[in-house]
Amino acid sequence: MSSSERAVLEMLDEVPERKTFHQADMLMEGLRNLSPRKLQTLLVDCRSVKVKRLFFWFAEPHNHAWLPRVDRHDIDLGRGKRMLVRGGKLDSKFNITVAENLSAAG
Repeated sequence: MSSSERAVLEMLDEVPERKTFHQADMLMEGLRNLSPRKLQTLLVDCRSVKVKRLFFWFAEPHNHAWLPRVDRHDIDLGRGKRMLVRGGKLDSKFNITVAENLSAAG
């Protein structure tokens, strides 16, 4: 069984094909007790640029206490833009395209 930290990354890998942005956001909202140390290790080792960008895109609006303790300098967010939704809106901070009517907070 996956830890909560790993499970959230596995779930984000399924956005938008099998999980909706809304489902991911609702899950991220409730993740108040994640370990920043475990997240750091998992995010550094994660090979999916999409997952890492989505993780931060969803986490930032919720301002969890663990988020400032994750050092982004060691996490490779890749280069270039990633289109998650065709014809969507580009989030310029994370260079990911999401549906026009979505924001990270809903």
